[in-house]
Parts: sequence; C-alpha cells; structure tokens
Amino acid sequence: MRSFIFENSTKVYFGQGCVEEYLSGLLDQLGGTVMLAYGGGSVKRSGVYDKIVGILKSAGRTVVDFGGIMPNPTYSKVLEGAGLARERGVTGILAVGGGSVMDCAKAVSMAAVYEGDVWADFWLKRGTVDFDPLPLGVVVTMSGTGSECNGGAVVTHEEQKIKHDRDYPRCNPRFALMDPTYTYSVPRFQMLCGGFDALSHIMEIYFSGPDEENVSDDISEALMRGVIRDLRAAARDPEDYNARSNLMWEAAMAENRIIKLNKQTDFMAHMMEHQLSAYTDCCHGAGLAVLHPVYYRAICEKGAVKFARFAVRVWGIPAEGRTEAELALAGVEALAGFIRELGLPTTLGELGIGEEVPLEEIANSVMLTDGGYGQLTREDVLSIFKACR
Repeated sequence: MRSFIFENSTKVYFGQGCVEEYLSGLLDQLGGTVMLAYGGGSVKRSGVYDKIVGILKSAGRTVVDFGGIMPNPTYSKVLEGAGLARERGVTGILAVGGGSVMDCAKAVSMAAVYEGDVWADFWLKRGTVDFDPLPLGVVVTMSGTGSECNGGAVVTHEEQKIKHDRDYPRCNPRFALMDPTYTYSVPRFQMLCGGFDALSHIMEIYFSGPDEENVSDDISEALMRGVIRDLRAAARDPEDYNARSNLMWEAAMAENRIIKLNKQTDFMAHMMEHQLSAYTDCCHGAGLAVLHPVYYRAICEKGAVKFARFAVRVWGIPAEGRTEAELALAGVEALAGFIRELGLPTTLGELGIGEEVPLEEIANSVMLTDGGYGQLTREDVLSIFKACR
C-alpha cells in the first residue's frame, strides 16, 4: 500500500424516517437564515419540499428559497445563488435533491463568501480554500453521484463550454440525511442513470494502478457486484426498499474517498462525458453508459490483468479455457450486456446527439488524465466518440 491521508468530515444519518427524526436538531449548524436549495418539481410533487419547509419554520428558521437548479448546474446558476445568499444574509444552506443540487449548493457556499471569481480560481484550476464556505447540510433524494459525502462539485460554464469538477474537503456537507424512501420520487430512467453513475465511479477508480492485490480494489469489487445486483432488483421493482437502500449507500461509498486510497484513478470516461454534456446537456449517467464499453474495448488489452479480474470476480465469468486478454474483453462485453439489459442508451444517437454535433471540437476540449491504462490522445478521444455513433 502507498502512503495516504484520509479525511471525511460529513456525518451521515441513514434510514427511513431520518429526516423527521434528526433534521431539526441539526439546524444550529446552519444558523438562523437557511437557503433551501432544490431542483425541479419532484421535491414538491412528492411532498418532500413542504415537509422540509415545515421543519425549518417550526425550528424558527428564516427560509430563503433557491429552486430551479438544473441537472447540469451552470456557473450562472451558482452566481444567482451566491447573489441571493449575500442579499438575504444567508447563514447556511440546506440542499434537498440529487448530485446536481448538492454540487450547485457547494459552489454557492464558496461563491457567496469569496471576493473573487470562483470559477477561474477554483474550478478552471485547483485552488486553495483558505476561507470558510457557508455551512452546508444535505437531504438526498437521488442516489448516484455520492456528492453527499465529499466536497466535490461539477459545474458547467455555459459560455466557455467547459464542465469541470473539483473536490475541496472544506465543502463537505456538515451532515447528510439519507432516507431511501425519498428516492422513490425519482423517475425509473433517472434512477437507472444515477445507479450507473455510481458504477462508473467505482470502475474509474478500479481500472487504475496499482495492479497488485489491495484493499481498495477488494472493496471496489464488492461494491460493483452490489450495484449490479441492486440495479437489477430496482429495475424490476423501483420501490424495493432493500435494493434502493443498498444503492444509496453504494453510491456514497463510491465517492466518500475510501476506495480512492492507494489508487491512481482514471476518470477519462467522466472527462469525455463532461464535455459531451457541456455541449449537448445530455443526461450524465446515460452518457457514461454509451461511453464506457467503447472506451474499455479500446484500453482493456493494456489493463488486461485488472480487466480479467473484473470479468471473473465481478461478472463471474469462468477463467478456464480463456487467455487473460480474452477474459478482459469478456468482462467489457458483460458490462455492455448489462447496459442493454437495463435499457440505457448504447449510442450517441440514442442519447439524442445527432450528426450535426461537432465531435472534433468536443474531443479537443476534453481534459486528458493520466491515471488509467489508456493514456489517450485527443485523436483517441475523437475515435471513441465516433465509435459511439
């Protein structure tokens, strides 16, 4: 094992009824004027919004409403929230929703108190957060990103057509309330996309060095088997509590930094999808479903040791009679078959991205990472995009 430093400051309250039981007692951490951040209409249709507002007002809090956060939160939305927070004297933020809402709230928590340009200083490049962002708590209504247990936030600068993520530990939520029944309001397709995003996070960490047996990979293999099992169960019955509660915690485990310890990490599929969605606003999890098999077919020979383990330990493919390279490819094809089984898109066309979309321009905008087995060039990225048509 390599040396590492581990940090996670978020306190998690997990289980049915946890919001009603614990939220009012946690509000002192957010102060007297609380910004309630949320997305579209699902939290209102489900009754979650009224329930949260009722708890906040019963606890004597002034509520500052900040709704309409979009699936790929934009920098302009961040600035809108920051301006509102300053204008109304917000002392803390409660984000109610999925990854996009939590990500936007983290960026707002920084932008509301920072004097400069948070995009230029903290997203376009990695900065040093030497100030206190507004305190943040979260109520999770969609599983997938794991944003509830880290300081990461993905923000899209719509004018620059750049979508980028950063993880700053000082932006970790103070607390996360995770009631699996709150995820029932999410449409089935979005639930599947969120679950695949969680699987993607685990794979992007797993398919990187070291190749020696290690604890992080052991945990990742168990998590991947779990996500596959639980997504199948939730696809059959979206209100299967055991499956939905497992998915909720698997998504958090994928991004609470534990399985990243000792790992180089890859995340090239995420980098490619980020720029696809920056140009097209496509669904993140669905875009990853299109990209992963094509990307992994391109690199599995270079990472044959790990991809062969993936085939045997995650998919249960027998090793007998197969070479390491054959096993590696068989694991990738098992992943592709699973994506088809779930009914997620498998081509850019199914994703709604037509021939008119400038793939070469998008490929040239993709940030290249060096942690995985691919070591892609921009020409490689363009080839992968074209193979996804």
